[in-house]
Amino acid sequence: MGVTGKLNSAADVEIIAASPEQEPVLANMLELYVHDFSEFMDLKLGADGRFGYKSLPLYWKESDRYPFLVMADGHLAGFVFVRGGSAVSDEPDVWDMAEFFIVRGLRRQRVGTQAAHEIWKRFPGKWEVRVTDRNEKARNFWDRAIGEFLGKTIEPSLVDKDGKTWHVFAFESKASNHNCTAPANP
Repeated sequence: MGVTGKLNSAADVEIIAASPEQEPVLANMLELYVHDFSEFMDLKLGADGRFGYKSLPLYWKESDRYPFLVMADGHLAGFVFVRGGSAVSDEPDVWDMAEFFIVRGLRRQRVGTQAAHEIWKRFPGKWEVRVTDRNEKARNFWDRAIGEFLGKTIEPSLVDKDGKTWHVFAFESKASNHNCTAPANP
């Protein structure tokens, strides 16, 4: 399914819990996502010509992982992976934006911002969003998206973990009346 033409800022964005049957769809989009990251990180193609993502099957096996598809005007637009527990501080009671991807053709059209806001509403509590030090565009995106969500700007902390430097945005999402399938605490 392809997108015909550009979406305007009023795109109908939906976040849909991904089923195990949709794992191949996510695996395909993960190749695009990891390809984007190969500009910032030393990532190598496997012998099969794919980057791969070893943790993907865990999103249907481990209770603290939540995979979502992002749809824009009824078309696939990207994905969001949420995990319970911090990836940088080892704090267990925090939500982690483990992976977040919007296809290039839909960037700068508020699809990502709408998707992020919806996820934060579905998962109230403490959050961490981390961005590699070398990805300035992503850092600017998260700064704007989080600032809009909170109604104020927050400064990310610099965290070194396993030889990588991360900008970590830490904030809290308040509970909403949104009907969701996510637990209240990680």
